[in-house]
Amino acid sequence: MKFNKWTVALAATGVVSLASVVQADESHPVNTALSSTTLSGYVDTSAIWNFGSGSAQANRFANTGADRQDGFNVNTVKIQLEKPIDEGTWSAGYKFETMFGPDANVMPGALTSGVAIKQAYAALRAPIGNGIDFKLGQFDPIVGYEVTDSYANPNFSRSLGFNNLEPFGHTGILASYQVNDIIGVSAGVANGDTNFGLNGGSLTAAGFPSNNNPAGTGFQSGQAGSSFRGLLAESSKVYMGSVVIKAPESTGWLAGSSLYVGAVNGDAQGKKNDPTLLYVGVSLATPIKELSLGASADLLFNAGVGGQSYANAYAFYTGYQITEKLKANNRFEYATSGYGAFLPGRAEDKIIGETFTLDYALWANVLTRGEFRWDRAVDGGANPFNGQRNDLSLTASVVYKF
Repeated sequence: MKFNKWTVALAATGVVSLASVVQADESHPVNTALSSTTLSGYVDTSAIWNFGSGSAQANRFANTGADRQDGFNVNTVKIQLEKPIDEGTWSAGYKFETMFGPDANVMPGALTSGVAIKQAYAALRAPIGNGIDFKLGQFDPIVGYEVTDSYANPNFSRSLGFNNLEPFGHTGILASYQVNDIIGVSAGVANGDTNFGLNGGSLTAAGFPSNNNPAGTGFQSGQAGSSFRGLLAESSKVYMGSVVIKAPESTGWLAGSSLYVGAVNGDAQGKKNDPTLLYVGVSLATPIKELSLGASADLLFNAGVGGQSYANAYAFYTGYQITEKLKANNRFEYATSGYGAFLPGRAEDKIIGETFTLDYALWANVLTRGEFRWDRAVDGGANPFNGQRNDLSLTASVVYKF
């Protein structure tokens, strides 16, 4: 450790000791906090080739949107700082995640073009019972089989339900409690607004869509303003809750399997019709240790489009660890709505999707993937993909995690 000249002079006269200076410096609150803070993140890149010509697609998440087809892409750079809370004490921590790049523009915490706050919350633990954990600030949604970070999902591209029905984030408070080794529950309340972003705002006032869904309905829809809190009633809030049940070790090969049930209710564009999303997800271990199964259902009611206000999305997942470094993941989807939630320019729509992904761990800290995706419009007379029923693409994805 280096000392300034004044400290050295005082030590020479016996006024202070260098040992006490070192101890005081190490116990400073800032140093104590930083010593337990972790830095992590990733760089997400891809190359996508879309079969045929034209750019019409199903309403997808930004990383495989129309502007990413037939070229090379930098999707996201994420930086995360986190101090986890301790077990069994009145402990506190925090988490801060920021995104840079084109994907940031569709996030509810977008600040300006290419920059978004994904999460920023204070974490608190109250040692009551098994411990109640609180998040206060901007946090990820509590429903969904998939998440924003592509490397954490079975596939590179996102599901139809993730992009078009589920919220991307909330600003509010969330409480979680682990009842026992099997059951965990959570409940929260957040600001009411269109896509429940940072302080209840979005970036659409600056000309950026909230995501790739142009329908302007349901949980993922655009607003013509950075925040609509002043236009909503004081009671306009988003309410959420979930229950997760995990199979214990005593269940044999089923150990680690889980059933997740959640619900989110809140305002869409300040309306009083309150869309409600019900979510059910299952992650299932099998007697074949290399094989894993999963399924999810997103059911959206009262989306705010007259009498045709429903939207449903179902996804089925299969994963197989072929070798130590090679894994195959498959997702089959079926989605339908009464207001064109999934297909461009449709009053009602039905679509199936098939996504097959190969992961190969060749380099340390690097996730390399190859993916084939096929979306097909199945409602009568629909040819939404530049006059075709089918949209097919190949993707190569490389993500470096640090």
